[in-house]
Amino acid sequence: MRMRKKHWTEQELQTNPYIIKQATEKKGNWFAYFENDNDIYVEIGCGKGNFIIENAKRYTNINFIALERQASVIAVAARKVENLPNLALVCDNAALLSDLFEKGEIKRIYLNFSDPWPKKGHAKRRLTHRTFLQSYRDVLGEKGEVFFKTDNKQLFEFSLNEFCADKWELSHVCFDLHNSEYAEQNIMTEYEQKFSEKGMSIYRLEARYNNMKI
Repeated sequence: MRMRKKHWTEQELQTNPYIIKQATEKKGNWFAYFENDNDIYVEIGCGKGNFIIENAKRYTNINFIALERQASVIAVAARKVENLPNLALVCDNAALLSDLFEKGEIKRIYLNFSDPWPKKGHAKRRLTHRTFLQSYRDVLGEKGEVFFKTDNKQLFEFSLNEFCADKWELSHVCFDLHNSEYAEQNIMTEYEQKFSEKGMSIYRLEARYNNMKI
């Protein structure tokens, strides 16, 4: 669902220090930006930022980048950030990952509750379609990984097939996350909180691709 534009969005984009301007200029230099060589994890479609912000607070030895294409949404996320030098926010499209990152700059990608694009003719728009998986491989380092969560069973089944067809190694496949062994350390998104309160099942998987095979 597209958020109505806030009147302060443009000002936030220009003045908030956590929102990266001209992010493509950081390609190949993200470690220098964070001033360390810690692993970089990227969330594609960060929404209002609860998930990525909590991760940055909890794991200070990891650098996090939140990617969101809707300006009003990432502006809302940016307003929540305080004193997190290991977090950066980028307003851009997931289809342009290779314009933002060099191969090997990213260790992990999070896909949380992506648009399921339920119509068959829209399959290529799903962020777990094999064309997107290839783009992830283009920027992930050796043994790069994707962590995926959704409430949509059909999208989850589609994603399992796409990852397998593209020769990713799957692990920790879960069909009811909140009633599983992984629930304790799980960090919820805004959508996930709403879905879980309604008793909906949350599906999760981890996928890894060893780029040394390419």
